[in-house]
Amino acid sequence: MRIGVGSIFQESNQFAATQTDLALFRNSYVHEGDALFQLAGTDCEVAGMLAVCAEAGAQIVPLVAARCVSGGALSNDCYAYLKESLLAPLREAGPLDGLALAMHGSMVAASQLDPEGDILDAVRAIVGPGLPIVMTLDLHAHVTPRMVRQATALVSFAHYPHDDTYSTGERGADLLLKTVQGEVEPVMALAKVPMICGACNGHTFGDGPMAQLTQKARCLERRPAVLSVSCFQVHPHNDLPDMGCGAVVVTDGDPALAAKEAQALAADFWQHRWAFETETLTVGEAVARGRRIEGGPVLLVDTADCTGGGAPGDSIALLDELLALGVDEPAFLMVVDAAAAQSCADAGVGQMVNLKVGYSIDWTWGRPVNVSGVVRRLSSGEFVYDGGLFGGTRASMGLSAVVQIGSIELLVMSQPTYDWGDEQFRSVGVDVRRAKFVGVKNPMNYRRAYTDVMKAAFVVDTPGPTPAHVRNLSFRRMKRPFYPLDEEIPGLEIAVVLG
Repeated sequence: MRIGVGSIFQESNQFAATQTDLALFRNSYVHEGDALFQLAGTDCEVAGMLAVCAEAGAQIVPLVAARCVSGGALSNDCYAYLKESLLAPLREAGPLDGLALAMHGSMVAASQLDPEGDILDAVRAIVGPGLPIVMTLDLHAHVTPRMVRQATALVSFAHYPHDDTYSTGERGADLLLKTVQGEVEPVMALAKVPMICGACNGHTFGDGPMAQLTQKARCLERRPAVLSVSCFQVHPHNDLPDMGCGAVVVTDGDPALAAKEAQALAADFWQHRWAFETETLTVGEAVARGRRIEGGPVLLVDTADCTGGGAPGDSIALLDELLALGVDEPAFLMVVDAAAAQSCADAGVGQMVNLKVGYSIDWTWGRPVNVSGVVRRLSSGEFVYDGGLFGGTRASMGLSAVVQIGSIELLVMSQPTYDWGDEQFRSVGVDVRRAKFVGVKNPMNYRRAYTDVMKAAFVVDTPGPTPAHVRNLSFRRMKRPFYPLDEEIPGLEIAVVLG
């Protein structure tokens, strides 16, 4: 068997003021051709695909593997380059037996609102209508009818936090090979409801609403005719037509069963829509509650500036509030501000600096803050992810510094990076166990990263393009009615798209 493998993966954010260029991808990786094999042994989907294909004795035809931290919509030049990097080797590949693609599903380009569907269209124009194509997706994908009609099967992550990227690659490749070998005949159905919710209560473990849906999906997959079940809680920080939460069910030659179960799971999303909402506190309320808890760290979840959701990481709202509150307990925070990092490097370790810091990339959400502090550490910003989407791969915060501002230690970075755990803090020698308060900028991954040390976590209400609630975002393409702007939709019908 000859199996093509490729990936272009980013979660975009149309409410961020930035655009994503090729340099942001290169700060993570862009592996073209045989360089794709560098991902073998990492935790990403491509690594899982490679392992399954190798074990089956398949010849792997590498296309391109590109990934970067979330950000604004891809520039047209960036998207055109990456798309052609996948298509060009595909044109030269010769006959293939199957194609495995690892995508996100909520990527957006400046002039293309459905890049995954657009890429599938272009791929089909090259390989024809009959070639089996399995695409893996993030469970926050915006799945479109075009994606369903052009792919043979869509298979998503099952876990949030995303610690199952490798096994998702394995599952996708395994389904592809079974299809190629004629063991199964996948048919697929998509059903969605018009609801958009923040990610804070979207964990797939425990007893939350997404966990219950995930358990139902796994039970369905035990049925002989069901090949794959994917539940999608759509990434809420894009403004695209027909966004919503729902499910894709892949069965072995049974479209009626696929449609029935996809529709039932979408209905479950709607029935549990209120459970996806999360409590937010002002920073003052969170600090007051944290002070009543013995020890630390207490996490202040500043999800509105989540680089993993497309924010630039340059918000200084949390620092500003803590300074105004006169917090004198040890607190660790982080911010992306290249000019401030350079000022610290120019001054040197041990020197006092006066900084204008924050909102250096996106001024939509606030203004910089003037602070004085002592430079404690300087770093090139290099580190290795220890799990998740980027597990085992290198990344760089760029020139970075730790500045002591009273009791607060502020990590100042030059470039945004995905916040999987506390790798950024650890890379500059900051031990979060020393802190009373730690500012984290991811709505979910802190549950994994700090589970053994945190005493509590409070989601704080701060400004930014990735808020815990979506009510204050300006949706224009997503037409009313939809939840949560409309809590009830009389006569709601759940349509099904068959692939």
